[in-house]
Amino acid sequence: MSLIIAYIGKKGCVMVSDKRRIGYFGNKEQLNALESELYSGKIKTDEEFKKKADEYGISIKLTEDATKITTVGNCVRGEVTTKKVFETYRKRIYGTTMGYQIVELSGSETVSREAGEKAIIVFGNKFAKQEAEKLINKKWKPSLSLKYMGDIFEEILTEISRKTPTIGNTFDVLIKQPKFNKSEAQRHLNVSIDKDIKVLSKFRQKLQEDLIQKNKEIALADKIINKGDVGEVVSVDGKMLHVKLNSKTQAFDGNWKQIAKPNETVFMFSDHNHVELGDKVVIQDEKLCLKKDKSNLKCDIILCSL
Repeated sequence: MSLIIAYIGKKGCVMVSDKRRIGYFGNKEQLNALESELYSGKIKTDEEFKKKADEYGISIKLTEDATKITTVGNCVRGEVTTKKVFETYRKRIYGTTMGYQIVELSGSETVSREAGEKAIIVFGNKFAKQEAEKLINKKWKPSLSLKYMGDIFEEILTEISRKTPTIGNTFDVLIKQPKFNKSEAQRHLNVSIDKDIKVLSKFRQKLQEDLIQKNKEIALADKIINKGDVGEVVSVDGKMLHVKLNSKTQAFDGNWKQIAKPNETVFMFSDHNHVELGDKVVIQDEKLCLKKDKSNLKCDIILCSL
């Protein structure tokens, strides 16, 4: 879980986040137990975290490369995510001068959306959020410039990173300060957010299409023929052969696009001149050849069973 701190007011918007990403691998129940200790603040350092993960039999990977805040139009967007088995839950804050909106998404579907004018908002796990709110009350002053607010927020994240491994020690800071009144701010946020969510929807759709294609490729790869009859020669034109596939064989190109169904013809090539009509074409020892004399044939297609 990330830690994001955002100020939104008449001066503009400043948002700060850490860049830590935590990767897990292991038993779900053990992982839940580990996360319970982690997010409660019981585990204080990276070394303790790694030791505790070993005790639970969980593999972890800590990196400092996550981008949790970005600019969208004339606003700044911060996002924390929770991944579930079949879906990703996103909580986003979009901020600009004199306005913000908090949007909750399941996948790319909007679950809730609320708007406000001025605020200091903190996204994070319970422990990190409580620590951040204490430090903000102690350090923040309304007279600060946006740049200095960003410096203060970085100091706060640095202090909290010493108390929990959920927060890294490298940070991003973004500032936006267009000249908006509160109604202009909300109009701009509405347009920017709608466009941003549409981009997310298209991105997720592309991922889904890629996943479907990948699953299709895996399924077809399991059907690649490495032994048995595939068809017979129905036409000979020099070294080029027309081969009619049998009723259980289909052909695909290198991109897994079907180019011939069962009982349709494909092109193959032979370096020999003794090919005759009706010759059987087989795959033997994973090589494409004529059944009668095992002479090699060539083709640029993938032959699969049904």
